[in-house]
Amino acid sequence: MKRLYQFIVCLWVCLTMTSCYNADESRQNILKVYNWADYIGEGVLEDFQQYYKEQTGEDIRIVYQTFDINEIMLTKIEKGHEDFDVVCPSEYIIERMLHKGLLLPIDTTFAHSPNYMKGISPYILRQINKLGTAENPASRYAVCYMWGTAGLLYNTQYVIAEDMKTWGCLLDRRFAGRILMKDAYRDAYGTAMLYAYRKQLADSTVTVPELMNDYSPAAMDTVEKYLKLLKPNVAGWEADFGKEMMTKGKAWINMTWSGDAQWAIEEAEQVGVDLSYSIPEEGSNIWYDGWVIPKYAKNVKAASYFINFLCRPDIALRNMEENGYVSAIAAPEIMEACIDTTLTETVDASYFFGPEGRDVKLRNTQYPDISVVNRCSMIRDFGDKTVNVLEIWSRIKGDNLNSGIVILILVVVAGLSGWQIHRRIQAYKRKRKQHRKRRRR
Repeated sequence: MKRLYQFIVCLWVCLTMTSCYNADESRQNILKVYNWADYIGEGVLEDFQQYYKEQTGEDIRIVYQTFDINEIMLTKIEKGHEDFDVVCPSEYIIERMLHKGLLLPIDTTFAHSPNYMKGISPYILRQINKLGTAENPASRYAVCYMWGTAGLLYNTQYVIAEDMKTWGCLLDRRFAGRILMKDAYRDAYGTAMLYAYRKQLADSTVTVPELMNDYSPAAMDTVEKYLKLLKPNVAGWEADFGKEMMTKGKAWINMTWSGDAQWAIEEAEQVGVDLSYSIPEEGSNIWYDGWVIPKYAKNVKAASYFINFLCRPDIALRNMEENGYVSAIAAPEIMEACIDTTLTETVDASYFFGPEGRDVKLRNTQYPDISVVNRCSMIRDFGDKTVNVLEIWSRIKGDNLNSGIVILILVVVAGLSGWQIHRRIQAYKRKRKQHRKRRRR
């Protein structure tokens, strides 16, 4: 989630919206937003200011900051060093914040605006509510923003779909040095457990949620064993450069997130590289990012309005188009906009959209078939076992970037730095044009 074009936009927003901030100005006229980089559509912040003025008659200034690690965001909230009004953590951090009493309820009463939060898919609501209790459901404190899966992005010129049916492909010596792994300890932990117990999964003697959320000493030993087995095949642990390497054909397989995969597939198509995305038969994790209001927030009213605004279907679509991930909103116009008539196969997305979502031409990177969803699960917070898991990850990862891959990455990044700005601006314009055409049809 590190789109360069959107980073430039966010930087411009931060500079322009905070440059005239007056320390004496009422805090109630300020909305402090803390979000992932490249995670909001162009012009959405400005449009919210207009919406807020229309709804309340009040002006609002936005102080917009970004983070790239959940734990860094959480540390600032826990210590109370920052009085952010609204932040966008991942599901396991939401769970941790709930348990620590760090969240305030979201106000769903608005003077004139509809409650767009009612458009959240019931499927998403059920998942988010697993983070709380029946007496105190998590949906009172968190509204899902985007969601997706972890899977395998692969180059069809070098890898066939059959090879991608199992996480075992990451241990296959045929792909040694051509595999990139997302630098994400939770995803790696879950997939290692699923592959290690693939036979038990096939026999239905154990479930995906049980395996991915098993933090026993035996489970940790198993994870470390299997991650050590695949390590020699891994060319690098990537936080963002995987998309570029796959697009340029420098790597063949990338264990990554669905939104990054969708972005890479679209970019690769423009240069004649055919990429595809698969979720292995053992299963995988489904993750969720959501908006919450921290306990130190100074402008709860504006924060609630902001969350509601982002749930408006047209705004949800703009955010989806920008970052490649999938909104939690299940409005009919979103499904219509996402239908791709060029696809040859359909998916059953009825779990998300209801009966109307059965047998529709949607991308599997965005809306996996119900058969895939049924073999996936959310990875919960590791709790006090987080330190142990991080120790395993540190031992596994080490310094796995060999000199050749480092040089290659530097060359690619240097060569693409200026080119990517132009390409992404053009891609954004192209997607907007295609979107308008689909809407006319």
